[in-house]
This record gives sequence, C-alpha cells and structure tokens, in this order.
Amino acid sequence: MAKMAVSIVESGEDAFRKIFKYYKRRNPPPDFSDVIDFSRGVQSHKIAAAKLDPGAVRDLEAAGVGLKPVSDWRAFSLHGYPGFVFISNPFLLGSQPFWVRQCLKTYPQKPNVCNLDMHMSPSETQDIWGKSLQGLSRAPSGKNEPKTLLERLRWVTLGYHYNWDTKTYSANHYTPFPADLHQLSSQITAACGFPGFKAEAGILNYYRSDSSLGIHVDESELDHSRPLLSFSFGQSAIFLLGGTCRQDPPTAMYMHSGDVMIMSGQSRLLYHAVPRIVPAPQGHTSLDMESYSPASSPQDNTVVEQMPEQDWTVCSKYIQSSRVNVTVRQVLGTGQSFPETPSHPPSSRTEDQTDTYHDRPADGDGVKRKRSSSGDSDVVKA
Repeated sequence: MAKMAVSIVESGEDAFRKIFKYYKRRNPPPDFSDVIDFSRGVQSHKIAAAKLDPGAVRDLEAAGVGLKPVSDWRAFSLHGYPGFVFISNPFLLGSQPFWVRQCLKTYPQKPNVCNLDMHMSPSETQDIWGKSLQGLSRAPSGKNEPKTLLERLRWVTLGYHYNWDTKTYSANHYTPFPADLHQLSSQITAACGFPGFKAEAGILNYYRSDSSLGIHVDESELDHSRPLLSFSFGQSAIFLLGGTCRQDPPTAMYMHSGDVMIMSGQSRLLYHAVPRIVPAPQGHTSLDMESYSPASSPQDNTVVEQMPEQDWTVCSKYIQSSRVNVTVRQVLGTGQSFPETPSHPPSSRTEDQTDTYHDRPADGDGVKRKRSSSGDSDVVKA
C-alpha cells in the first residue's frame, strides 16, 4: 500500500480515490496488513499516546454514561494529523448495549428525521422499532423475507437537522438534541481538552455489510473550532483519513465497536471516508448487557440503564451483521447565529439513494448514480 500511494502521488492522480477503491473492492480482496489497529496499542511509528485530562471528568460522571474512568482510557494520536484523537473503546464492559438500543429504538423516533420520512407518512415512521420487532425476533426461515423498517433505516438526524440537498443547517429545522448523547459527548470532549462543548447536531448512519461512506469533508457547521465526534457500534469498519486535498494519500485504520474518534484543530477539515465494513474481530462485539452494573447509588446524571431482554435480543441480532455510526457536532460558535436565508423544504432523497452521509460527494469513487423518483438531478449512492 505504501508503494502504491507513492506511485499515485507521483502520477498526480487522485490518491484518495485510488485507495478508497482499493479497500472497497471485493475481488480480489484487498490486503489489510497496513491498516492500523489501535486496539493493539502503539505498534507503528505513526502512532503516539494522546494526552488526556483525567481531572476534567469525575469517575462517577463517566460511569453514569457507561464510560471507564478517563485515567483508564487508551487514547492515541497520529503523526501528521494534528488534532486527531482515537480512543480505543472507553466504554465499561456491558454498557454499549444501552447506546445501541438508543440508536435503534429511541433516536429514530419522531420528531427526529430519518430517510424513511422521505417517502412515508409520519404515522408510518412513528414507531420504527415497534413495527420491526416481529420481523427481527423471528428465526430465519430461509425465504426472502421483506425487510423491516429498522433494516431499511439508513440515516437519522438529530438537533439541527442536516439538509442533504443544500448541505446546510438552519434555525427553523431543529428539534431538541438528546440529553443523554449530549452528556456522553461533552464528557469525552472535556477529557480531550474541549470543555463547554455543545452537542447541537447529530447524524446516525446505519451500515449494512455492503455499505460505504464516500470521500468528504465535514464543513457545513458554522464553527470549525469545535471538535467533531464519531462513535462506532457493532461491526468494524475501515476508516480512511486523508489531507486537505484528494491528492494526499489517506491513512487506513480500523474502527471497532465502542471506538471513538475526535477530529479537531487541523484535522477537523480533512478528507475522510469509510470504504468498507468488515466483520468484527472475535471479542469486539461481545456486548453482554448483563456485565454492566449501574452505580449502587445512582446520581441524577446517570443515564445508562439495564434493558429488557427482548430489547437486547433485537439489538444483538441487528449488530451481528450491521454497524451504527454516530457523529456529533457543534454547529454554532459562541455568539453565532444562522444567516438569514429562505427556509428549505425537507430533502427529497428517497430511502435507497444514499446509505450514508456525504457532506461532499465523492464523484467517481466507485459509487452509483441514480436519478431520484421525483426527477431531480443525479445523486450519489454509497
């Protein structure tokens, strides 16, 4: 891979696109030997230990959202990527199931917005979880069963809802951001040196085994001085982090269940992508809900809780073949407000037009183009 990257740069071609297509290809399969695996610690000259602030978050506060004490987190930085921090699964054993359930059961609920809203009525998408329980609970019959709504879910937006057509946020398309996810995000950012982070917008992507995320830069937020967080649950993924232009060859790394990435400073506006979902290594999806014991004297800010066995049966079955990614961002800086612009109608993208979030579409990156049912111009499908 290193030799291939050098030849791409020398030829002046789009290095990121070439490497994206390399990891995305199925036959012959790519060589994953150069992919960084932070769960193994510092095993490359590119990796260094990242300094955190254990005093920024009390241990009891961390436990309330299912996190280990900050002093026990394994955080890393990458040489050449200032502001990038990778935290290898800081979650307490058994606490991830709560967040998986939030992503599958709670966050898709109204008034939040999802891809199914684009061609279904609000009443039909009001209870995606409830309408999917029967289909996800039954044993496979070997027949081609119709997909449940949960299996057809591709994205959900929270807080300031991202407009996929205009690639903007607006003041008049907002619903309250989930308090539990804000609490989780603010603790992680505080430990990384960003106190006072306001989680104002979130995008959840639901990946199946053949999904991918095109090459893009997250630049729609009005304030780029605040970090962007990324949480991964379920199956693993290959994540590519590049430079400020697509001629910069990206670095490939694994994201396993529970891993957290923080992009801040110079890394905040770098190109990145997910070309491939890969099976989680043994032990990386052992999300046994019974292993988590809530604090013996719960505090007011404790949000992680045990769940009914039926809920976890559904969640467990879902993530056996899928991955959920949650990105959280602060949209507005101190004293900032949205510019006066005409209100935009909700996006007209249909459910199957995009599996994942594209802030900047990756033209020609092995993606398909499909004309929307409304006759609009071509859109990118991951």
